Amino acid sequence: MCSDLPTPRGSLIPDRPLDSLTWLRVGGPADWLFQPADEADLADFLAALDPSVPVFPMGVGSNLIVRDGGIRGVVIRLGRAFNAVEAEGDIVTAGAAALDAQVARRAADAGLDLTFLRTIPGSIGGAVRMNAGCYGSYVADHLIDARLVSRDGRILTLTAADLRFAYRQAEIPQGWVVTEARFHAERADPDALHAKMADQLARRDASQPTRERSAGSTFRNPAGFSSTGQADDTHDLKAWSLIDRAGLRGHSWGGAQMSEKHPNFLLNTGGATAAELEALGELVRRRVLEDSGHDLQWEVVRIGDPAPDND
Repeated sequence: MCSDLPTPRGSLIPDRPLDSLTWLRVGGPADWLFQPADEADLADFLAALDPSVPVFPMGVGSNLIVRDGGIRGVVIRLGRAFNAVEAEGDIVTAGAAALDAQVARRAADAGLDLTFLRTIPGSIGGAVRMNAGCYGSYVADHLIDARLVSRDGRILTLTAADLRFAYRQAEIPQGWVVTEARFHAERADPDALHAKMADQLARRDASQPTRERSAGSTFRNPAGFSSTGQADDTHDLKAWSLIDRAGLRGHSWGGAQMSEKHPNFLLNTGGATAAELEALGELVRRRVLEDSGHDLQWEVVRIGDPAPDND
């Protein structure tokens, strides 16, 4: 572990376990967990940090498996200084730590339609990085620009075109941190927007294991793509149906299980390790490939080192 780190104004904690910070409740320690006081603190810290030290920005851990051996380097997690949400005209400005659901609700209060964000787990920084989408709308359809701090401490504003959005990804260099995003939204009646989101939530809760420990959809749908790289939602092939067809609905490995309710959700049923979750996911990929010829790709991000071999 590197011990010669800059001294920030924010919180810098050594050897910090990450299991409590992920929705799946697994993961070993980060060498360092840094929670900056503000954007300037983040920029100053990264500018002074040895370029050889790895940096991993982490949101609320909703789409993440941290392996049992933890993460080498510095994990950056943005806090309250980065969660403001403001609406002016037809533009919504959101800090990267603001929850997607919070942004959708605040936008609706102002009569602005970002309802596609309401059922997406996670925060705005992750939504930009993953080009998150739901119900046929994606971040790429609404983003005006985003503020980022580069690995060497520069504060930059990049447009949607600069980010080169594709299906479930944006071109953001390793170690860069999204701090804020601006979205364009269409005007609509606030009551109608809130009713729309209530309907979305009801449909989600009816079809997904929302009360279980999961990280959302485990694998990407092997769907068609438009010329701009967006998924074609008219394509019928879904990851859950391939998993179901391969006989893996409810299949378990240690404390890990593919949900009975929605087989594309990987669950920690209690006491699972990251290794068990990842092993079950890889088993699913192999079985689906054997059964249907489709090579499922992980949507859940997996990072870190495996647990040390104590044999």
